[in-house]
Amino acid sequence: MCSMQVIGWQAHETGVEQLVRSHAAIPHGAPVRLAKRTSNLFRPRARADVPGLDVTGLAGVIEVDPTTQTAQVQGMCTYEDLVAATLPHGLVPLVVPQLRTITLGGAVTGLGIESTSFKNGLPHESVLEMDILTGTGELLTASPTNEHADLFRAFPNSYGSLGYATRLRIELQPIGDLVETRNVRFASVAAMTRAIDAIVETREWQGERVDGLDGMIVSKDEAYLVLANFFPETRRRPSDYTGQNIFYKSISELDRDTLSAHDYIWRWDTDWFWCSDAFFAQNPKVRRVWPRKYRRSDFYHRIVGWENRWGFAAKIDEVRGELPRERVVQDVEVPLEQLETFMPWFDEHVGMTPVWVCPLRLRGDDAWPLYQLEPNRTYVNVGFWGTVAITPGRSDGDVNRDIEAVLPTMHGHKSLYSDVYYDAETFEELYGAAEYRRMKTKYDPQGRLPEFADKMRTHA
Repeated sequence: MCSMQVIGWQAHETGVEQLVRSHAAIPHGAPVRLAKRTSNLFRPRARADVPGLDVTGLAGVIEVDPTTQTAQVQGMCTYEDLVAATLPHGLVPLVVPQLRTITLGGAVTGLGIESTSFKNGLPHESVLEMDILTGTGELLTASPTNEHADLFRAFPNSYGSLGYATRLRIELQPIGDLVETRNVRFASVAAMTRAIDAIVETREWQGERVDGLDGMIVSKDEAYLVLANFFPETRRRPSDYTGQNIFYKSISELDRDTLSAHDYIWRWDTDWFWCSDAFFAQNPKVRRVWPRKYRRSDFYHRIVGWENRWGFAAKIDEVRGELPRERVVQDVEVPLEQLETFMPWFDEHVGMTPVWVCPLRLRGDDAWPLYQLEPNRTYVNVGFWGTVAITPGRSDGDVNRDIEAVLPTMHGHKSLYSDVYYDAETFEELYGAAEYRRMKTKYDPQGRLPEFADKMRTHA
């Protein structure tokens, strides 16, 4: 586990001052954007010709309070650093997204999900208050009950179009030093669906507590749920999936497993779920010489960036006479009762395998305006990441468009971190245009920040 120094309030104030000065230095009328070089998004990023916001001093943990089980965290702090600061206290955020370099501010303004989402919802639901730099340069404190409660509720899924979080006070939850997982196989999606429904209701399975719930679907007759117990009574030696062994393969091989809490949290990051196979990182011979420090999602993401820029793989496929390929990197939410309908459609029209499944249920009784999941309804996030062949008569983007078209028919939604093809009218209908426009007028009246729809709809 990497060490993380809690920076304290003085360093935070210095970082905020740098940010405010950088905002003032941006020419009047010029767009306001973050000056950062990395991203966990899977879509093109425009290069800015003007200075951006200096967030270099806003990437740490301000304080951790074990008594109240809360933390004060800067917006650009990665979950890797946040977890490193909270784990020594036996605490973790209520939801820790799967990839190490996702930032807390990014997960709140762009959503996130993980195995605790069946009971803890999405990352923004554990935020108690946050400081937000708006397009006008004001630094406002927003909470569920103060005068900026409307901004607090509209901020999730706004992707930097309403402001940037500089500080977030979040809830934490206890976790033991070991996590025991139970890998349960199902012979059909229908059987998995019934099990998810029962676990969400009781938070247990066959008399055993369930603190974390996710899994994968391999085929129509092979699916798995991974049930995690954060306080196991047994003390087995923990497995290590940062070396030669690969976590997702163990799910079908082991009925039970034990990981350190740290390794459970980052179990998917080492091999980017199963996507590291595309870089030959799962080949035993390659893996032995692949440095451990480069077995992580941000390095694989960098490789994808190189490929998107230079197209080496596409050129090789062309020389070999193979069909061109379309990138399909998406996470979608469908109501639990629609999973049995969605998966056969997915198998026929997309055909990737395996896919990740992660149940989700909002914590509160209110919807969030820019991502309108229904309260008191269980959804399942289905994640699929890779490429599909562009068959004769079809065009690049058609499979992504098919996915977007079918989701509303099943009362589903898709996350916006990757390719988006919706036309303007459909996008606004699905993602809370009326409330967004009201917030934009109130908190960014000069339009200094990027427009939500323009930033998302890169392929419209």
